Amino acid sequence: MEIPVLETERLTLREFREETDFEAYAEFYGSEETKYYGGPLDRRDAWRAAAMMGHWIIRGYGAWAVEEKATGEFCGIVGLYYPEGWPEPEITWSTVAAKQGQGFAAEAAKRAKRYAFETLGWQQVHSCISAENIPSIKLAEKLGASLERVLEHPTKGKILIYRHSNEI
Repeated sequence: MEIPVLETERLTLREFREETDFEAYAEFYGSEETKYYGGPLDRRDAWRAAAMMGHWIIRGYGAWAVEEKATGEFCGIVGLYYPEGWPEPEITWSTVAAKQGQGFAAEAAKRAKRYAFETLGWQQVHSCISAENIPSIKLAEKLGASLERVLEHPTKGKILIYRHSNEI
């Protein structure tokens, strides 16, 4: 399957590339801030987590590497994600520390949302966010999502389900 390339004003959402993305990805997943995303992970486990790219083959959609057009640097991950045991497909995002606070996650998530509704024909989408992940909660609200319910996940604890409107 060919992973579609999406563009925004400042970003390119594309396939992951080991030679340009893995070092930043492994560093990000080695940090304490990834506790909301299943981390921290050592390099070996970060490599295994990168296997979520197989999601494109299994589900027909998945996560993109987010690249800043101006610098060519890896900014993080945004995408459409639906792992086994999840309540429904979601929009997910994470940004490496050096690129946080610049609006990249919001810009990329808006583009992923548009892809979900316009290209895939989804009628609804949500984001599952750890109740302790205040920056992601604020981003979901900035994107116009509203808290729908609270879920007690067997391994991730208290998860807030934010429903995104289908307005593009």
